[in-house]
Amino acid sequence: MQTVARDRAATRLAIAATTGNLVCITAAISATFGTFLVPISQEFGWPRAAVSGVLGLIAILSALSYPLIGRAMDRVGARPIILTGNALLALSVALLALTNGNIWLFYFQFGIVGLAGAMCASPMIAKVVSNWFDERRGLMLGVTAGVGNGVGATVVPIVAGVLLPLLGWRGTYVAIGAIVLVVGAPVLWLWLRDSPDVERHRVEKSQTLAKGMTPAEAARTARFWLLLIAVASGAGAMTAVFTHVVPMMMDRGFGLGEATGIVVIFALVTAAWQVVTGGLLDTFRSPILIVPMYVAAMLGLALLEFGHGGMTMTAAGVLLGIGMGAEYAALSYFCSRYFGLRHFGSINGILYAAVILAQGLTPALMDMSYDRTGSYDQAATALIGTLAAGMVLLFFLPSLGRRGSDAEMPGLAAAE
Repeated sequence: MQTVARDRAATRLAIAATTGNLVCITAAISATFGTFLVPISQEFGWPRAAVSGVLGLIAILSALSYPLIGRAMDRVGARPIILTGNALLALSVALLALTNGNIWLFYFQFGIVGLAGAMCASPMIAKVVSNWFDERRGLMLGVTAGVGNGVGATVVPIVAGVLLPLLGWRGTYVAIGAIVLVVGAPVLWLWLRDSPDVERHRVEKSQTLAKGMTPAEAARTARFWLLLIAVASGAGAMTAVFTHVVPMMMDRGFGLGEATGIVVIFALVTAAWQVVTGGLLDTFRSPILIVPMYVAAMLGLALLEFGHGGMTMTAAGVLLGIGMGAEYAALSYFCSRYFGLRHFGSINGILYAAVILAQGLTPALMDMSYDRTGSYDQAATALIGTLAAGMVLLFFLPSLGRRGSDAEMPGLAAAE
């Protein structure tokens, strides 16, 4: 009976985690930012780089807060922090409607959004999922993050695109804030729970989660820095591309509807490929599995910026989705397998700090390149080179070894 009850609780947890990802900052801000970039820039007369610079601010704040939030979750559990983050994210997104011509207020408001969003972001939810699942961890990380972020990043931009002509960008931000709260809060409140093993570890000092490195121990390994550079930075760069699909296509003569359609394809393939990659990692347990998916990302980015025609753009969306889905599916999985679960929140928070830094700073650099040259050609070429370098580094990551729990992974026993 205990096994049945745990399976039911795990299923409810998976639904809650998926819902949390559906309305996290990725869907509410990253996926919709390209839709708001042009109207905000035009209303206030700000350069695009000045507008997208708020993503850099979010990146810096998130990079600083992710390790701290992860450490807090390791100590007190994830549930209260994620629930609080969901409510604050909804409120701060809605309050973007109060933005005026003061660019410092604009940056301050997005700073609050970034801090709130960090509390309920995907890497924080991944901690809960990793603690609940072992043998199917890759698959469940892929399902909860892939389906959640994918559906959110698909549906919310569509909603934004529909509401923008009706409500303007201010009213649309209010609507997105309402969606974050109404969809996320009830499910998270009812079904998001820390795993029983985590609770026993905290209350009884059991050894269930004893295996695993501390952040300092992890940082002394080559695999940590390889993950940080090859996977985390690549995932952040891909997210930056995702936020710029709309302006990149519209600048080349495509309509808003066509560009939004490619964003939808990008998001859907990303969601599906996270699930596929997670299942494949559970079976093959090798970082080399991700190499051809980096090739797909590079080809997709080249087609997006230099290709022509609707079919070519569709192919670009599919290939980019394969690349981004693989990178996000791999990061939390590799973190849990290489370093264990004892300090997963802290270590994964550090890795995702690199993701969010790349995710936030790259759009500003892309728009600086655009403002200087009138196109995104140079930025796209630089990103392709970055992805190529990350792909090469994957060959230096160690094999995960045989199937089993984290306690059996190379290096963990020695780290205790």
